[in-house]
Amino acid sequence: MMKTIDDYMNDPSIIDEPLALREIHAIRLKTHDETKGMSTSEFTAFIHEQASEFLSVTPLNLTQSPNVNCGTGVA
Repeated sequence: MMKTIDDYMNDPSIIDEPLALREIHAIRLKTHDETKGMSTSEFTAFIHEQASEFLSVTPLNLTQSPNVNCGTGVA
């Protein structure tokens, strides 16, 4: 059974952190567990899928600058 975000929020290694920081650490721990053993291309696909899912339910007005060359680190 996959751990829930609440399980991670109660992880002893982060329990003493302020709530906002605990949430960030819990998400990081959950993502780490879900992607353990993935290849780079599998990990990239996973993150892309998660981002697409998030953006489909979250109304954000995001635009990409035409000067940004994604993936090369060159702007």
